[in-house]
Amino acid sequence: MTDRDVRTVFSGGGFFEGPRWRDGTWWVSDFYRHTVSRITPDGHETVLAEVEQQPSGLGWLPDGSLVIVSMKDQRLLRWTDGALTELVDLSPHCGGHLNDLVIDEAGRIYVGDFGFDLMGGGDLRTARLKRVDPDGTVSVVADGLYFPNGSVITPDGSTLIVGETLGNRYTAFDLAADGALSNRREWATFAPAPTGSTTEEVLGQLVVAPDGCALDAEGHLWAADAVGGRVIRVAPGGAIVDEIRAPDELGIYACMLGGEDGRTLLMCAAPDFYEHLRAPVREAVLLSTTVDVPHAGRP
Repeated sequence: MTDRDVRTVFSGGGFFEGPRWRDGTWWVSDFYRHTVSRITPDGHETVLAEVEQQPSGLGWLPDGSLVIVSMKDQRLLRWTDGALTELVDLSPHCGGHLNDLVIDEAGRIYVGDFGFDLMGGGDLRTARLKRVDPDGTVSVVADGLYFPNGSVITPDGSTLIVGETLGNRYTAFDLAADGALSNRREWATFAPAPTGSTTEEVLGQLVVAPDGCALDAEGHLWAADAVGGRVIRVAPGGAIVDEIRAPDELGIYACMLGGEDGRTLLMCAAPDFYEHLRAPVREAVLLSTTVDVPHAGRP
């Protein structure tokens, strides 16, 4: 695996998630500061919004409005002209905290949830993937997913790839022009899906726990491995062709390709993800390095 220089872009966070690159800056959520911010490549932060019930996934609608996941009350929020409004309440369709999202070119939002009470140590349950159409209609488009998390849509709009953090795999779907999903299949498999019911049992069986991810121009995924303290570059099928280890025994929980040439890999790092440990302190950092292959052209 390639050795690379890794630098700190920003420090003093609670727990960073949902990184995106747009308009020459990074955009990122912070779970435990309850903020959504823009952060310049040289580390200057501007807080844009405060989300009391914990922000996560970010994405943009065709009109330029920013969509923000509000995790604990399971809502999608719209941020525009400096104001937050509710876009849709997804609580009837969730078994746990709402989490990450991806938006297609037509403005359809695909979003997953934990499926169970992760922070409270609840028994493992699978979760459903929801689609929110531009008219506000909510549809469950896939179920039986083991913690659907970081997701991407291929540049041609034909394929949706969803990371299953507790499933040791990425799952792909054909994505139709009307937003329908079909031909469900394993895009990358690292090990069999874990068995057992408790969080501890499942975490002990994970080989790779796919978290936030980014698609590059060669059709590979850079994926945060939430149990491995690293980001990995994954080929279709599951071969790991590159990795970058986090310094100082940190975990990495999300990543994104960006920068002016698309070759900067931003990594969201923290000692762990547990709310009771992360919320009282400010030990999360944003790290970056340079990779060879640029992003695929979609956030």
